[in-house]
Amino acid sequence: MRLRRRLPIPLAVLLIVGALALIVTLRKNAPPEPARLLPGADGFFYINLKWIRTFATGKLPAVSREPEYQTFVEQTGFRFERDLDKAAFAIHYPRSWGAGTGGSATEPRFSEVFVGHFNSTKLTAYLKQKSSSVEDYHGFDIYSIPLEGRTLRVVLLSYNSVAVSNHPDANVIRGVLDRSRKLASPFGGPWLLRKFYRKVPLASLSFAIFRIRPNEMTSLGGFSGWSMLFSKPAVTVISGRFLRAFHLRAEAFTESEADAQALTEKTTAFLTMFHVAEGSLGAQGTDADVKNFFDSLKVEQAGDRAILTAIVPAGFVKKALEEAPPEAIIPEKPEKPEEPAVAKPVPAPKRPKKKASQ
Repeated sequence: MRLRRRLPIPLAVLLIVGALALIVTLRKNAPPEPARLLPGADGFFYINLKWIRTFATGKLPAVSREPEYQTFVEQTGFRFERDLDKAAFAIHYPRSWGAGTGGSATEPRFSEVFVGHFNSTKLTAYLKQKSSSVEDYHGFDIYSIPLEGRTLRVVLLSYNSVAVSNHPDANVIRGVLDRSRKLASPFGGPWLLRKFYRKVPLASLSFAIFRIRPNEMTSLGGFSGWSMLFSKPAVTVISGRFLRAFHLRAEAFTESEADAQALTEKTTAFLTMFHVAEGSLGAQGTDADVKNFFDSLKVEQAGDRAILTAIVPAGFVKKALEEAPPEAIIPEKPEKPEEPAVAKPVPAPKRPKKKASQ
């Protein structure tokens, strides 16, 4: 009887341990929480600046302060290069780009979740000043800010997180707010993100997952370069992690092995051109870290995938940070006071010459 009474205790312990192990495994394979809050989209980008600052000796290059950004810093006290810890972006392609998620938009739109150190009082005052209207949604204020012919919607999710979206549908940012109020689930997040995040290497500090639509992307200059490599639609997963050096990996998932082979051959040809250009500079014209980076570039095919890998030496990253220009704040030169007019000396009148006596 005593044995039977004791059995439930170790069984309960085993169940608890098993549940914890399952939770840890799911969390390990789940996208970061800021990314899971994002809406369905055609591309995603995530970066952990907190860890990058740790590996970069605690500092990042200063952001160039245009007048608008300078005003933002002065009124909110928030500096992206210092106070932003994590950022997750969703890219919404126009509907014409193969059933994109951008709705009626004619150009790509974006939704973002930022995690960092915010002064809620100052940020709220700044948003009230900039917004044209404020919507009360379940006790949270959604600020609508007119910006370049679009409406930028902003909401403070918590003391350390903010959501932003310029999607034409207001329900997009409302959905972000709704998901932030629920218990974060490792099964949550947009379908495209959940499907391909498992391809992101463990401990990656940054990653990007997005659809490639080469025929449609040629309509915009910023995206037209993809058509040089891709001839057919694909999904690309790009990641970076730090293991004594920054390891970069780009993996393209194509529709067939023939597409992957064509992409591999095109990428190899581009890398060959880079190596030829590098050799033409001579030994004195190439930095050792830059040379090591180009030498580490490798392209290979694995079934219907084309994989590009590279290693960025720590010295290259350190030089990039140390040689970064200081904050581009050009103070206005004070006007020089007009110098008082100084009277020029008047030359003494010449004495007339005496005429010679006749």
